[in-house]
Amino acid sequence: MKKKVVIVDDDESIRKTFFLILNPDYLVYLAKNAEEALQRFADADIDLIIADLKLPHSSGLEMISEFRKKGYKGEVILISAFPDLLNPETLSGLDIGKTFVKPLDLDALNQSIEILLSCGNPQGKSMEAR
Repeated sequence: MKKKVVIVDDDESIRKTFFLILNPDYLVYLAKNAEEALQRFADADIDLIIADLKLPHSSGLEMISEFRKKGYKGEVILISAFPDLLNPETLSGLDIGKTFVKPLDLDALNQSIEILLSCGNPQGKSMEAR
């Protein structure tokens, strides 16, 4: 069974690029902002969230915090064009597995996705469907 990955980015070209790259190996879902992601996937059995730090109306960190409060225990990759905004304490507190700075190194990103999704028990890592 394919792992489920949610991409949250307000840039449509980035969402489409992620979809094209990841779709052959994973079930890929797209959201343009935090609100859409939380509405559509808060009760889903997601294995990985890849989110931009800067999103309209709510940051990627705020979104991940909400997912964690709702019981999401899966993996998270945060991407940003603003590396100075990536506070290590905050990232650790939200259990964010990896961060990437734009422009993205797609090979390194793919390796990180493979590593994050190959570790651990998928049943225990993902949020239980309600």
